[in-house]
Amino acid sequence: MALRLNEIAPAKGSRQARKRVGRGASAGQGGTCGRGNKGQNSRSGGGVRLGFEGGQLPLQKRVPTYGFKSRKGRTTAEVRLGELASVEGDEVTLATLISAGVISRQVKRARVFLSGEVDRALTVKGVKVSAGAKAAIEAAGGTVEA
Repeated sequence: MALRLNEIAPAKGSRQARKRVGRGASAGQGGTCGRGNKGQNSRSGGGVRLGFEGGQLPLQKRVPTYGFKSRKGRTTAEVRLGELASVEGDEVTLATLISAGVISRQVKRARVFLSGEVDRALTVKGVKVSAGAKAAIEAAGGTVEA
């Protein structure tokens, strides 16, 4: 016998039916529907917003601010030395890194660091280079221009 979509049902007892409130006294949740008699929380749409402490200065405002997030990080990219192999030509600039798909278009500055190997002589222009990456590029016969 084939299984039909209209016959699929969860196992007996695995799902509990939700409590239907406001359906009379015999239903167990009639009248005030378990909300009490009066007040803000008894009303529809009642209750206070997240973090509200009855007018007292909330915890998230009482606790001192800590740390700093630089917005430069959004437009700065880290490039591994091994990723320079995907750049066509001998010159590595911000534009050639973007066209090779190594970094995204919104990047305004990049830094090459020592991770991987460089197998050909490259000229790096307008991109910052770490000391270890600079030594590896120059060892492969390339140059780094500020």
